[in-house]
Amino acid sequence: MAISALNIGASGVTAGLTALSNSANSIANASTQGFAPAQATFRETTPAGSGVSISLQGQQLAAGNAPSGTDLATEITDSMVYKAQTQASLSVIKTSDATLGSLLDIKA
Repeated sequence: MAISALNIGASGVTAGLTALSNSANSIANASTQGFAPAQATFRETTPAGSGVSISLQGQQLAAGNAPSGTDLATEITDSMVYKAQTQASLSVIKTSDATLGSLLDIKA
């Protein structure tokens, strides 16, 4: 069970960092004309409860002189959510590691 929790935590960290990177890219390109930010979508992996995956859905490029489609308020808020998600996933890994260590100490 502890190994499974490590995998779940790791998938959460990977998904959170991918989403955070995507959001940072959108913020960095907010003033780029015609930039269309990608949308991050999280999904539970199969079997249920075994982790999370992420996909990024890009959009068609806008006309060259069109304003950026980036909403800074949304991107900054999403960045804070992704940071908290990543920290929570790291806590899962830390707790799982401590539990596994205690279990090994008991068996030794």
